[in-house]
Amino acid sequence: MERPNQGGGGGHGDRRGRGRGPGGDSGPRDDFAETVVKINRSAKVVKGGRRFSFSALVVVGDRKGHVGVGYGKANEVPQSVEKGVKEARKSLVTIPMKGSTIPHRVIGRFGAARVVMLPAAPGTGVIAGATVRAVVTAAGVGDILTKSLGSPNPVNLVKAAMDALGKLRTKAQVESLRGVTIPE
Repeated sequence: MERPNQGGGGGHGDRRGRGRGPGGDSGPRDDFAETVVKINRSAKVVKGGRRFSFSALVVVGDRKGHVGVGYGKANEVPQSVEKGVKEARKSLVTIPMKGSTIPHRVIGRFGAARVVMLPAAPGTGVIAGATVRAVVTAAGVGDILTKSLGSPNPVNLVKAAMDALGKLRTKAQVESLRGVTIPE
């Protein structure tokens, strides 16, 4: 369920952000794509029956190296998705890339979930399960090999994928951190 952002979502159209003046919004909002990874329904039993609430796991990215994850909870699905998108925009991170792939092999962990990511040759495509695919596609990685190990929980897999992407370093970053020159 992928949908391009249309000014904030939630059925408000283009009304959001108007009248704020300078310093209101940080720029154009149409360059981010939202992907709803998982919608979970939970029930609370009350005197009159069951009361349902929803949680949404959302990935937001511009496909140019910026990606964020959000988890929103509300009594209706659209509100939970909107909250997830809002949280995801706050948690945007920049990932280093080497062409259309990642610079090196990396393992991300969260809870009992592990995600192994390997750089791939151009033309390979994204070899990943649905949850990890949502994260790397939103980040703009075009060629990558991944393997999910351990827990199949989508929330843990997405957070493990974000952990892996957060561990990526370019050659220049490693050289500056260590104060050495790495030969080719």
